[in-house]
Amino acid sequence: MSLRPIAVIVAWGLGLTLLAGCASAPSAPRLDAVWVPSAPEVIAVMMEAAKIGPGDLVYDLGCGEGEIVIAAARRGARAVGVDIDPERIANARINAARAGLTDQVTFVERDLFATDISAATVVTLYLGPAVNQRLRPKLLRELKPGTRIVSHDFSMGDWEPERTLIVPQAPGHRVFLWRVPPR
Repeated sequence: MSLRPIAVIVAWGLGLTLLAGCASAPSAPRLDAVWVPSAPEVIAVMMEAAKIGPGDLVYDLGCGEGEIVIAAARRGARAVGVDIDPERIANARINAARAGLTDQVTFVERDLFATDISAATVVTLYLGPAVNQRLRPKLLRELKPGTRIVSHDFSMGDWEPERTLIVPQAPGHRVFLWRVPPR
């Protein structure tokens, strides 16, 4: 018997196995924004713009690897990072442990649109203009009046910010600050 028919059968079987594996493999999460870390100089301006300190509960939506969450915790706030990417969340937890801040921070692997943010006193964002505009109704509906919202680089369409700050140490970067208005 020739080995050629056996090789074809083995190759065909291997191909079916690979296809089956691909069909049942978990798919990557659908990301609304690509992760790009905020420069420390930008994060410092975000913290100062929102006057983050003890007594604050900061939610960073699309937290990436936790840089903003960790910065808020270093200022005495409790902070929650939300991201849909499991790799980012795993790295954020490692970064918080390295910083010795695991008792002040929580990282949640979840879609930010499905996250209850009503307890936040500050929300931070670095998401992009389209995502910010999609998020705006949720922010206005769930957050208490007076809650501060800070965005790195991206506005919220026609919602005028209370302040727009240029980051001199990071040319081309801006920080926007809004407060949820009274209902």
